[in-house]
Amino acid sequence: MAEQTYQFASADGVTQIHGVKWTPDQEPVAVLQIVHGMVEYIERYRPFAEFLNSKGFVVVGHDHIGHGESVSSPKEWGIMHAKHPSDIMVEDIYSNYKLTKAEYPTLPYFIMGHSMGSYMTRKCLCVKAEEMDELDGAIIMGTGTESDGTINAGLALINFLSFFRSDQYRSTMVRDMTYGAPYKQYDCTGARPEKSWLTKDVDIVKKYYQDPKCTYTFSLGAYRGLVESTKYDNDPNNIAKMKKDLPIFFVSGDSDPVGNMGKGVEAARDKFLAAGMQDVSLKLYKDDRHEILNETDRQVVYEDLYAWMQKKMGA
Repeated sequence: MAEQTYQFASADGVTQIHGVKWTPDQEPVAVLQIVHGMVEYIERYRPFAEFLNSKGFVVVGHDHIGHGESVSSPKEWGIMHAKHPSDIMVEDIYSNYKLTKAEYPTLPYFIMGHSMGSYMTRKCLCVKAEEMDELDGAIIMGTGTESDGTINAGLALINFLSFFRSDQYRSTMVRDMTYGAPYKQYDCTGARPEKSWLTKDVDIVKKYYQDPKCTYTFSLGAYRGLVESTKYDNDPNNIAKMKKDLPIFFVSGDSDPVGNMGKGVEAARDKFLAAGMQDVSLKLYKDDRHEILNETDRQVVYEDLYAWMQKKMGA
């Protein structure tokens, strides 16, 4: 296994995006592009990349604007200067796809988005359906579905606060409101690691809350980007733009509050089916919380994701 970092220009016209590529020791057989979640960074996926490297996969990913190493200083974590950050993140996902596809033009190519990254991936599959028509499959991990009313109310609040403050303002009220009813049984602060909404693995929870790259507060502009992507993903007219024969695999914990304990994941799956998607699978992992790649049964998850991609490679 070899790890290599690289950079490319963000669509925001300012940021140099930090990317990482993990390559296997043997001849590569396929590529997986990972799209990470909110308030984290791509190197957190190294253990999964190591596993896939052992199977011959090249794994790539990058830090979104306002995340990880794609900032000029730690003060910029959680800040997204574009008015519509989800558009920028989608373009950056596509840029990384183009770079990687050019390097491995003949290999099967998969994409996987987790949490916020799942919403950005879902949007990307619609916006870039033609440009990314050589994708062999997409894994949608830790996603959910919100009602149009909830989404519109959230956008209205963000825009109201931003008018009086700024897009760079960090609102603890907005942050706390994102932890709605499904989160009430969990700890969302790190104070009680055994009750964390993230995973049952206490050591990983402790490491997460000790990591400054995982503990900042999103700005209002960044929250707008997240909520606008969920609004886009909810629209049946947008979902209908996807390539109908693209294999889709929804995976989540059945105790993940982001997916409303599986209900939101099933709702997202149903929207895909209603739009005419022809190859849609779903698996909910019993008692798993939000980060199934960091759960106590993660080896099972690893094997399942690999098996699904291997099956689609031979399709």
